[in-house]
Amino acid sequence: MSGQFEATIEIDRPVEAVFDYLADGRNDPQFSPRVLRIERVPETPTAVGTVFRSTVKDAGVKTAREFRITELEAPARIRWTEVSKNSVAVAEGGYDLEPLADGRTRVRLHNVLEGHGLGKLLVGLALTAARKDAPAFGARIKAAAEAAIQPH
Repeated sequence: MSGQFEATIEIDRPVEAVFDYLADGRNDPQFSPRVLRIERVPETPTAVGTVFRSTVKDAGVKTAREFRITELEAPARIRWTEVSKNSVAVAEGGYDLEPLADGRTRVRLHNVLEGHGLGKLLVGLALTAARKDAPAFGARIKAAAEAAIQPH
């Protein structure tokens, strides 16, 4: 079983700056409290093939995660897939960014979750929790991006 959750937000910053902020996965802990640690491999600007290795805590359990950037089209599109082997994993995820007339940016985040092994039983619970949190997750991304990116 697999399924998707998504959130759409508007950030009061220009699309190029929001793209740069989101493309650097090392910023994820600023808006995702489940991310305890994250690093970029190689330690060069994000490109297709870049891997972000993280330690996350879900439901009290720490797991190691690795996400590979599969597509990077500045300033409109970022895609990733989880390459680590966890019971519930992100088959495909991404950001779609759209510039708005007033210097703001509309961002759509989506993740497709899939279960492996025991995760096939857990993925429904994970999706329910992710969908319930999606509006708050979007709000955290908006707040973190606006705090990190200087106004124009």
